[in-house]
Amino acid sequence: MIFQILSTALIVSTLGMATPLILGALSGAFSETTGVINLGIEGMMISGAFAAAAVALLTSSAWLGVICGVLFGGVMGLLLAVMSIKFKANQSVVGVGLNIFAAGIPALFLQYYWGSPGRTPQCASIGNVRIGIFEKIPIIGELNPITYIALLLVILSHYLIFHTPFGLRMRAVGHHPKAADTVGVNVFKVRYISVITSGMLAGLAGAYLSVAQLSMYSDGMVAGRGFIALAAMIFGKRRPIGCLLAGLLFGFAEALQMTLQAVGVPVPSDFLLMSPYIVTLVVLVLFVGKTIDPGANGKPYVKG
Repeated sequence: MIFQILSTALIVSTLGMATPLILGALSGAFSETTGVINLGIEGMMISGAFAAAAVALLTSSAWLGVICGVLFGGVMGLLLAVMSIKFKANQSVVGVGLNIFAAGIPALFLQYYWGSPGRTPQCASIGNVRIGIFEKIPIIGELNPITYIALLLVILSHYLIFHTPFGLRMRAVGHHPKAADTVGVNVFKVRYISVITSGMLAGLAGAYLSVAQLSMYSDGMVAGRGFIALAAMIFGKRRPIGCLLAGLLFGFAEALQMTLQAVGVPVPSDFLLMSPYIVTLVVLVLFVGKTIDPGANGKPYVKG
């Protein structure tokens, strides 16, 4: 049975389950690096998932759906940015509000256009492929193109944040916006760009769920992954490589419970379904308070 569990399928499933978590964790990292708390990742993922499925269904183009999912996530990021940066609202409250808003909107459109408040019909989807250097690693198998994109975005994000002038500005704005402003950095511009990018990454995570993993939008399909992504971001210390490793850990927990159910391990199914969330709670208990937050995290900047 051990060989049934530790199989190529488990590795592929781990990478698949980790993809939205990696993107969601990167979303949180982009926002919090500049000092803006993003608790709305769940809602941004819901918006991206619904927009991607709806557009893919109406146009028969899954990739056009993905693009729209990213854009809708960016719009949600813009809402967070305007409320928290321009109007200096409590960032945590705004994030929770976005989650509630995003959870309710799809039901209205689903009922109006498709006569069902719960889900869309089947839409165009993006299948798995084997490309690039992964062709030489047979144990990995075929992956979804968005998984490859997520892995590439980890590398690009790491380079951007830690090896470019803009990344230096992001970190300066997050730790000491007053000092950054004094040397000519536009604190508001850097935060707007970062928070909108955060929304777009979360929108891509949602689009993956609807047009790559499920081929439809269904209420509850995000299932708390936005909050698990926040835990992954904390565990990964807001660093892209750390977000990748944490996302893989949580993705493995989710893939393992599915594999254990499939091979008939004599463990109650309810407990197996709980296991990814148990891992999340354990990680939060062990690591919350042990990571160093940006100095201005959650604090609106007042110029002057």
